Amino acid sequence: MKEFFQDIFEYHHHFNQKLADLLIQHSAKISKRTVPLFSHTINAHLIWNARILSTQPTVGVHHTHSLEKCKALDDTNYEDTLRILEQCQLHKNIAYQNSKGKQFKNTIQQILFHIANHFTHHKGQIISDLRQKRIEPVITDYIFYKR
Repeated sequence: MKEFFQDIFEYHHHFNQKLADLLIQHSAKISKRTVPLFSHTINAHLIWNARILSTQPTVGVHHTHSLEKCKALDDTNYEDTLRILEQCQLHKNIAYQNSKGKQFKNTIQQILFHIANHFTHHKGQIISDLRQKRIEPVITDYIFYKR
Protein backbone atom coordinates (compact mmCIF):
# COMPACT_ATOMS: atom_id res chain seq x y z
CA MET A 1 0.00 0.00 0.00
CA LYS A 2 2.88 2.39 0.72
CA GLU A 3 4.16 1.97 -2.85
CA PHE A 4 0.68 2.81 -4.12
CA PHE A 5 0.61 6.06 -2.14
CA GLN A 6 4.17 6.90 -3.23
CA ASP A 7 3.03 6.55 -6.83
CA ILE A 8 -0.13 8.61 -6.29
CA PHE A 9 1.72 11.44 -4.57
CA GLU A 10 4.46 11.40 -7.22
CA TYR A 11 1.68 11.76 -9.80
CA HIS A 12 0.04 14.66 -7.94
CA HIS A 13 3.38 16.39 -7.38
CA HIS A 14 4.28 16.03 -11.05
CA PHE A 15 1.03 17.64 -12.20
CA ASN A 16 0.94 20.26 -9.45
CA GLN A 17 4.31 21.47 -10.73
CA LYS A 18 3.16 21.45 -14.37
CA LEU A 19 -0.10 23.15 -13.46
CA ALA A 20 1.74 25.84 -11.50
CA ASP A 21 4.00 26.47 -14.51
CA LEU A 22 0.96 26.78 -16.79
CA LEU A 23 -0.76 29.16 -14.36
CA ILE A 24 2.39 31.28 -14.12
CA GLN A 25 2.63 31.38 -17.91
CA HIS A 26 -0.98 32.60 -18.19
CA SER A 27 -1.22 34.54 -14.93
CA ALA A 28 -2.65 37.65 -16.60
CA LYS A 29 -5.52 35.63 -18.07
CA ILE A 30 -6.57 33.17 -15.36
CA SER A 31 -9.75 33.45 -13.31
CA LYS A 32 -9.68 35.29 -9.97
CA ARG A 33 -10.59 32.08 -8.15
CA THR A 34 -7.83 29.93 -9.68
CA VAL A 35 -4.86 30.98 -7.53
CA PRO A 36 -6.83 30.86 -4.25
CA LEU A 37 -8.14 27.42 -5.24
CA PHE A 38 -4.68 26.13 -6.12
CA SER A 39 -3.31 27.64 -2.88
CA HIS A 40 -6.10 25.90 -0.95
CA THR A 41 -5.08 22.46 -2.24
CA ILE A 42 -1.45 23.09 -1.29
CA ASN A 43 -2.44 24.44 2.14
CA ALA A 44 -4.74 21.51 2.90
CA HIS A 45 -1.95 19.05 2.06
CA LEU A 46 0.44 20.97 4.30
CA ILE A 47 -2.07 21.02 7.17
CA TRP A 48 -2.77 17.28 6.91
CA ASN A 49 0.96 16.50 6.81
CA ALA A 50 1.43 18.66 9.93
CA ARG A 51 -1.34 16.75 11.72
CA ILE A 52 0.31 13.43 10.89
CA LEU A 53 3.78 14.68 11.86
CA SER A 54 2.52 16.42 15.02
CA THR A 55 3.84 19.80 13.93
CA GLN A 56 2.19 23.20 13.66
CA PRO A 57 0.97 24.14 10.19
CA THR A 58 2.45 27.38 8.90
CA VAL A 59 -0.62 28.38 6.85
CA GLY A 60 -4.36 28.56 7.08
CA VAL A 61 -6.49 26.48 4.75
CA HIS A 62 -7.57 29.52 2.71
CA HIS A 63 -4.32 31.50 2.72
CA THR A 64 -3.48 32.62 -0.83
CA HIS A 65 0.12 32.35 -2.07
CA SER A 66 1.93 33.42 -5.18
CA LEU A 67 2.13 30.64 -7.75
CA GLU A 68 5.88 30.44 -7.21
CA LYS A 69 5.29 29.92 -3.48
CA CYS A 70 2.70 27.23 -4.29
CA LYS A 71 5.35 25.38 -6.31
CA ALA A 72 7.84 25.56 -3.44
CA LEU A 73 5.26 24.46 -0.85
CA ASP A 74 4.23 21.60 -3.13
CA ASP A 75 7.87 20.41 -3.14
CA THR A 76 7.90 20.52 0.67
CA ASN A 77 4.55 18.72 0.88
CA TYR A 78 5.76 15.97 -1.43
CA GLU A 79 8.96 15.45 0.57
CA ASP A 80 7.02 15.43 3.86
CA THR A 81 4.53 12.90 2.49
CA LEU A 82 7.36 10.63 1.33
CA ARG A 83 8.84 10.89 4.84
CA ILE A 84 5.43 9.98 6.33
CA LEU A 85 5.24 6.95 4.04
CA GLU A 86 8.76 5.92 5.01
CA GLN A 87 8.43 6.42 8.78
CA CYS A 88 4.77 5.84 9.71
CA GLN A 89 2.41 2.89 9.81
CA LEU A 90 -0.62 3.52 7.61
CA HIS A 91 -3.02 1.94 10.11
CA LYS A 92 -1.97 4.37 12.88
CA ASN A 93 -4.79 6.64 14.12
CA ILE A 94 -4.16 10.37 14.16
CA ALA A 95 -6.17 12.52 16.56
CA TYR A 96 -6.74 16.07 15.35
CA GLN A 97 -9.21 18.90 15.45
CA ASN A 98 -10.73 20.58 12.44
CA SER A 99 -10.80 24.33 11.82
CA LYS A 100 -13.94 24.57 13.99
CA GLY A 101 -12.23 22.88 16.94
CA LYS A 102 -14.09 19.57 16.66
CA GLN A 103 -12.03 16.47 17.54
CA PHE A 104 -11.63 13.54 15.12
CA LYS A 105 -9.48 10.43 14.58
CA ASN A 106 -8.56 8.88 11.26
CA THR A 107 -5.85 6.51 10.09
CA ILE A 108 -2.91 7.83 8.11
CA GLN A 109 -4.13 5.76 5.17
CA GLN A 110 -7.53 7.46 5.27
CA ILE A 111 -5.91 10.88 5.51
CA LEU A 112 -3.57 10.22 2.58
CA PHE A 113 -6.48 9.01 0.47
CA HIS A 114 -8.40 12.16 1.40
CA ILE A 115 -5.47 14.41 0.38
CA ALA A 116 -5.15 12.68 -3.00
CA ASN A 117 -8.90 12.82 -3.60
CA HIS A 118 -9.00 16.48 -2.56
CA PHE A 119 -6.33 17.30 -5.15
CA THR A 120 -8.27 15.51 -7.86
CA HIS A 121 -11.48 17.35 -7.02
CA HIS A 122 -9.93 20.81 -7.10
CA LYS A 123 -7.72 20.12 -10.13
CA GLY A 124 -10.93 19.48 -12.04
CA GLN A 125 -12.23 22.88 -10.96
CA ILE A 126 -8.98 24.59 -11.96
CA ILE A 127 -9.01 22.88 -15.36
CA SER A 128 -12.58 24.03 -15.87
CA ASP A 129 -11.48 27.59 -15.01
CA LEU A 130 -8.68 27.34 -17.57
CA ARG A 131 -11.00 26.13 -20.30
CA GLN A 132 -13.42 29.00 -19.60
CA LYS A 133 -10.51 31.38 -20.17
CA ARG A 134 -9.56 29.51 -23.36
CA ILE A 135 -6.28 28.28 -21.90
CA GLU A 136 -5.37 24.75 -22.96
CA PRO A 137 -5.01 22.80 -19.69
CA VAL A 138 -2.49 20.11 -18.93
CA ILE A 139 -3.95 16.63 -19.30
CA THR A 140 -3.84 15.34 -15.72
CA ASP A 141 -5.44 11.92 -16.15
CA TYR A 142 -3.54 9.35 -14.14
CA ILE A 143 -3.57 6.80 -16.95
CA PHE A 144 -1.90 9.28 -19.34
CA TYR A 145 0.75 9.87 -16.69
CA LYS A 146 1.45 6.14 -16.46
CA ARG A 147 1.70 5.68 -20.25
